[in-house]
Amino acid sequence: MTENPSQQSASTPELPTQYAPAEVEGKLYERWVERGYFTADPASEKPPYTIVIPPPNVTGALHLGHAFQVTLMDALTRRKRMQGFETLWLPGMDHAGIATQNKVEQQLAEEGKSRQDLGREQFTERVWQWKEEFGGRILGQLRRLGAGLDWSRERFTMDEGLSKAVQTIFKKLYDDELIYRAERIINWCPRCLTAISDIEVDYQDDDGELVSLKYGEGDETLVVATTRVETMLGDTAVAVHPDDERYAHLIGKRIKLPLTNRTIPVVADHHVDPEFGTGAVKVTPAHDPNDFAIGQRHGLESMTIMDERGVITVHGPFEGLDRFEARSAIVAALREQGRVVAEKRPYVHSVGHCSRCKTTVEPRLSLQWWVKVETLAGAAGDAVRDGRVELHPKEMEKRYFDWVDNLNDWCISRQLWWGHRIPVWYGPAGEVVCVGPDEEPPSGDGWTQDPDVLDTWFSSGLWPFSTLGWPEETPDLKKFYSTDVLLTGHDIIFFWVVRMMMFGLYAMDGEVPFKTVALTGLVRDEFGKKMSKSNPNAVDPIDWMDNYGSDAVRFTLAKGANPGADVPIGEDWVQASRNFANKIWNATRFAMMNGATVEGPLPPVEQMSATDRWILSRLNATVAEVDAFYDDFQFAKLSEALYHFAWDEVFDWYVELSKTTFFAGGEQAKVSARVLGEVLDVTLRVLHPIVPFVTEQLWTTLTGGESLVVADWPEDSGFRDDAAEKEIELVQQVVTEVRRFRSDQGLQPGQKVPAELSVTGTALAPHEAAIRQLLRLQPAGDGFHATATLPVAGATVALDLSGTIDVEAERKRLTKDLGAAEKEKAQANGKLGNEAFLGKAPDNVVDKIRARLAKAEADIERITAQLANLPQS
Repeated sequence: MTENPSQQSASTPELPTQYAPAEVEGKLYERWVERGYFTADPASEKPPYTIVIPPPNVTGALHLGHAFQVTLMDALTRRKRMQGFETLWLPGMDHAGIATQNKVEQQLAEEGKSRQDLGREQFTERVWQWKEEFGGRILGQLRRLGAGLDWSRERFTMDEGLSKAVQTIFKKLYDDELIYRAERIINWCPRCLTAISDIEVDYQDDDGELVSLKYGEGDETLVVATTRVETMLGDTAVAVHPDDERYAHLIGKRIKLPLTNRTIPVVADHHVDPEFGTGAVKVTPAHDPNDFAIGQRHGLESMTIMDERGVITVHGPFEGLDRFEARSAIVAALREQGRVVAEKRPYVHSVGHCSRCKTTVEPRLSLQWWVKVETLAGAAGDAVRDGRVELHPKEMEKRYFDWVDNLNDWCISRQLWWGHRIPVWYGPAGEVVCVGPDEEPPSGDGWTQDPDVLDTWFSSGLWPFSTLGWPEETPDLKKFYSTDVLLTGHDIIFFWVVRMMMFGLYAMDGEVPFKTVALTGLVRDEFGKKMSKSNPNAVDPIDWMDNYGSDAVRFTLAKGANPGADVPIGEDWVQASRNFANKIWNATRFAMMNGATVEGPLPPVEQMSATDRWILSRLNATVAEVDAFYDDFQFAKLSEALYHFAWDEVFDWYVELSKTTFFAGGEQAKVSARVLGEVLDVTLRVLHPIVPFVTEQLWTTLTGGESLVVADWPEDSGFRDDAAEKEIELVQQVVTEVRRFRSDQGLQPGQKVPAELSVTGTALAPHEAAIRQLLRLQPAGDGFHATATLPVAGATVALDLSGTIDVEAERKRLTKDLGAAEKEKAQANGKLGNEAFLGKAPDNVVDKIRARLAKAEADIERITAQLANLPQS
């Protein structure tokens, strides 16, 4: 077992009768920070262990998803610190370009101003002011949760060092011809007036309309269908499949585009599915990504027909209309000309919306900056294929490869003022100069810097190494890169994980940014529904921490954390975790009041009772089990293992079985008190990474040690005692079976019953007093009459229930229940014996009836036994 360098004094400090999280948590956390427990030392000779926190947005507040991932990262780092690693868990925030700019623009709007009124420089200053005043609230909330972050290394994606890293890698990519500028289709928000990334587009089912339109005249007509009728003004072709015989006579010809004075060609393209719809599709290269690709293959013109705000800019009758106003007007005009063949309304289809402002996103041809990802993505794929990076759970690899092997070039420019400005200058004669961080930009008449800023994901893609000081060769970078674990949600594996993989391998000469990617699911409500601010199921974790304590929230989240799977959570479960924290407190307090101690070495095994040897055997097995689960990121399983060991085996069995020993006193009580102290010491250590506060308060009181944060992690000593485990299992069987019988007879848990207990000559003999205590069995005195005899686990328990229950009333109740069970059995057998029913009923219905039959048969067996055990009148 573990060594205990800090010995408990003879006079154990007294614990309050009740655990009050609010009085404990804040003080303990400040003590941890003040003592520097979370501050990593790059000069340490200890092996490093590094995690960088997925940086929350500077605008963000703690939600259950944050609390969930932070709890798991904190558990990992706390355990590694206890195992002797120089542990760095690095905190920071993302500048969150669009979200933060929107916040400040909203403030300005309340003042009757816009960012244009201030100008770029003053607006940027205003954002920095907002950041200093309102940003970063979430970091304080992480302290409340108990996150053991190294606050001395807090980073921000717009701080000086990270800004230098961004400019450095942009310059390097540009010089290596991996960054270029080109017109492509991007996601455009007409309200935020910027390109947005795929992850900033939320798709939802909207009610729209599907309109089928007739193009051409006479024999040279075909029908196309669209949900965005307004884009027909920008059509430059109709495409059909080259093998579609229906349109073979039209391929290569030009047909009339309605409402315009233009004709457009009919082109043959294998992208068209001849089985879908009419087999003919309109092609609008400037307003649809698939159409843009068709246009590139066939050299089609790209006509932009709306401006950045979604207002139509072509064709007189519709010019100046908003895109949705134009949609209705164009349908009406086409209907008047007899061009509308069919209209389906409402037509429910998936539509992209800006995640910030909820505006419908518009695919738009735009001149933007791009990263050429082919070689970068290839390296990111190879790192997982050759095992340098492990994805956990492994089944996520297929999704990863499907994405990274088919990755399109990445649009990195944003039309915002808040963010890292693109370090490119344009000269009066068309010159283009990319400037590194240590270079002077060109100056003079006609030179201007590109107005765009970089996608937020560009800077956060550098996070694992920029936060450690790259591009400088810092001690932190040397000691703590590459990081050990990236723990994040599976929903951003494509958008963030892949970006970090590409940039890390590129910037760090092929060294991976992290060795393991542990992917979690999303937190949902207790019914499995997604939590949302717009739904009444959204929960503020701070409220739960106020009501139940941070440990309760943490334990509930960890207990639901199966790798890659979504996590349902409800308030009842947090209450149950609060009860667990209270159980730990109360049981430890009771144990200390009865002499539990860590003073001195453990007594020799031969001096221990079977109960002592059993709990030490189970303790070591649990430590080994928990270690294996940690290494496999099985947080739910390790939490369950800890819960059942602590509550069931330590508190409900060992403490209860030992009460008679403690009450009796003597040398055996001293041995058990030392064993109990050891068990509590180790149990509190292994619980600490998940529930740090209650364990810290109890452990420091029990042991007099400095802090669990810097205590040793317990190791499995290898001690096992199969004989003791089997012996206590027999005790548990006797107690469990008799308790079940007592409950079936309607006896209260504390109600005492006269009984004879025959255990002489069995392994149960040493435990007779404990069994009697646990079962509330009184000695059989004069007039004892055994009304029920239970043979179990080699023992015989004879009970005198006369005078404790109303036998006749109980017999009537059980007889009634037996009749209902027999009726249920007969009905189920009748249906299962009916061939006509079985031939028509769905499998799930038949399965339910079989389950009903099995339950009825079990009920009949149980009730019959209860009736047989009733005292005779």
